[in-house]
Formats: sequence, structure tokens, C-alpha cells
Amino acid sequence: MIESTWMLEVGAIVVLLLISFFFSGSETALTALSRARIYKLVTEGNRRAKQVEALRERKDEMISTILLANNLVNTVAASLTTAVTIEVFGQESYALAIGTFIIALTIIIFSEILPKTIALRHAETVALYVAGPIGVAITVLSPFTRSVQWVIRGLLRGLRLQEESAAQVDAADVIRGTIELHHREGDVVKHERDMLGSILDLADLDVSDVMIHRKHIEMIDFALPVEDIVARVTRSTHSRLPFWKENPDNIIGILHVKDLLRILGAKGQAGLSHAQIERLLTKPWFIPETTTLREQLIAFRLRRRHFGVVVDEYGVLMGIITLEDIIEEIVGEIDDEHDRVVGAEIIALGEGVYRVTGTTSVRDLNRHLDWSLPDEDASTVGGLIIHAARAIPEQGAEFSFFGYRFYIEEKRANQILSLRISKHAEEGEG
Repeated sequence: MIESTWMLEVGAIVVLLLISFFFSGSETALTALSRARIYKLVTEGNRRAKQVEALRERKDEMISTILLANNLVNTVAASLTTAVTIEVFGQESYALAIGTFIIALTIIIFSEILPKTIALRHAETVALYVAGPIGVAITVLSPFTRSVQWVIRGLLRGLRLQEESAAQVDAADVIRGTIELHHREGDVVKHERDMLGSILDLADLDVSDVMIHRKHIEMIDFALPVEDIVARVTRSTHSRLPFWKENPDNIIGILHVKDLLRILGAKGQAGLSHAQIERLLTKPWFIPETTTLREQLIAFRLRRRHFGVVVDEYGVLMGIITLEDIIEEIVGEIDDEHDRVVGAEIIALGEGVYRVTGTTSVRDLNRHLDWSLPDEDASTVGGLIIHAARAIPEQGAEFSFFGYRFYIEEKRANQILSLRISKHAEEGEG
């Protein structure tokens, strides 16, 4: 009779360990599964995924239920093991120690480590299968879990941790971290990482960060003779050209080159007048330099225009911004046979040493060489040196900033034309 009793108790212990196995694996699977993956399954109509999503929305209650059930089961299993040990070996101290060691090792291996490992490796499959039973457990144990949660909330208020625990993680930071993680693991190549990261950066960059500076804009004086205007337009490699009157800050319109070419093809240059050219000009679209790239991209789409004139708070011309400039921030340089290639601005001189033009974008340099120079305070490499040095450096000057060494090779007036950049030796070494 005694033997049959402890055999039943052993059977009960096995069942309790299996229940503990279930709850331990369920906790890991339901918390480890990606929210994005669950959302995708829900949109595809997966019924079990909807149950998982419902549980994730009640995360505190779900965790409390699982922990309560798991600890209760483990405690009962430990108590039954003690009872079986006493029945079989008597109340000898060594017997109790052996029984305690055996049940502790069993719980750790078969009810904690093993189920959690399986759940981590197959989180989606496990979560979808356990969602239903866990939902039932939450309903059954809800009176106990709510009591436990009430006590916990009281303790958190006493420790003044409630406000901090409610803090939300920025979604963009989560996405950036996910992209970087997959890049390091080899699932996302560098170009794809740069593209995805650049999309997230659109809201943090202003048009002034990527615009073509006024110094590099090809503009035409409307007062020039018609034949000179035609010659400049036909020689230009651009599809749109700004026209100004009296001074370059006074942009009066934008000419689409093909409109002028259409007239030249039909009538020739002989009958062309300033009045006809003026009618071809479209009204300039002035954009504040503080407009974000995300806002400007949306504005380009809504207004169905590709060209904007960037001005500062005083209305002074700062540069121009095009739809192509914003797209290039996402996908990288889009070069044709007339464009200046970014690679030509960055010339390798040796291992880890490069010659760079001062007007090269810091973001382009980082993207091209996979470097991490800061681009918050200056958009060009030359501007970065001036900002970091707090002065306009002389030709031949050498600086060490941000883990890199900069040598000014060529300078004209107040502009850095060319410089040599290399990583510090200690950073370049393994």
C-alpha cells in the first residue's frame, strides 16, 4: 500500500514537471516572438496569431499568470519529492539532501533550461500552439493574478518606479537596432543597411544638409542677350535652370530646358525673345532651409514638382533642392554620364588613407567607406574640419578628431579644396 502511494506521488511529480515545462516554454516563446512577425501573421488571417496578439496586449497579466502557475507547480513538485523521499528512505538527513538535489536539478534542466531553449529556437511555432491554453489559464487564475498585481503596483509606487517602468522605447531606435543586428549577422548587406537607415534619417535631416549650395548652382541672368541665354541653356547638363534679375538672390523663375528646346525646334532662334522665354519660366518654389527631408519629400509628391529653391529666414538664397537629391539620400548616388561621381571625390592613397575633396558630403564619405564621422554640425568634410578646429585652417595644417587624422592639402581663400584622411594607428589595428 505504501509502495503504491509513493508511486502515485512520483507520477504526480512527473505531471507537475511537464506542466512546469509547458509554462516555462510558453513564457519564453510569447515574450521572444517579434511583434512585427505577429502583426504580419494577423494581417494574413492567422487565428492563433490573433490569440498571441491578444495575450501580448495583456502582457502584465500574462506574465503574472505564467509565473504564478509555474512557481506553484514547482513548489508542489518539490514538496511531493520531499514526501516520497521520507517514505522511501525515512527522515535521514542525507536522504532529504539527496531528494532536494535531485528535484532541484530536474526542475532546472527539464522545467527551465530545456523548454526555454526550445522556445527560443522555435518561438513562432511554440507561441502559436500555447496561446490558447495560456488564455484559459489567465481566465482561471485571474482572481489570484489580479491580487498579486495589486500588491506589486503598491510596491512599485512605494519604490517610485511606476513612472520609469511606463517609459516607451522609440520605435525608430528599435528598427535601427534590428537593422544593425541583421547586418552584423550577415543577413543585411551594407548597401541595404544604408538605405534602410537613411529612410529613418529623413525626419532628422533638413534640406540644408543635402541641398546644392548656391556656390555650385548654375543660374542664368535674364538680362543676357537671347543668343547667350540659348547658348548657356543648350550647353547645360541640367534639365532645369533658375533665372535671376538684378542680383542672384532674386530668382524670377525656373526654366525646364525641354520647353525651350521645343520652341527652338519649331521656330528656331531667330524669332525668340525675352518675353517668350519669360513665359516659359515657372514660378519658383521657395523652401525654408529648416524643412526636413521627410516633409519635403511629401511636399514634392503632393505638388508634383521636383525642384525647390532653398532660402534662409531672411529670404536669402541658400541653394536648391531636387527630388533626386532626396532619393539619393536613400539609395545612394544616382550618377549618369554628366554627373560628378562620389568615388572620384574619394581617392584611395594606401591602406586606410584617402584623398577627399572638401565639398564631399560627410554622409557620402561615411556611406562610401563605412566610417562614422559625425554629420550633425556640418554637411561637408571641409565644414566638419572648420567646425571641429573652431577656425579656418591653413594649408599644411594637420588635426586629429573623432579617431581620424586630417591633413589639409589644398586651400583657396576660406575654402578647403582637398585634404587627406586616415584612421589613427591604434584604431586601425585589430
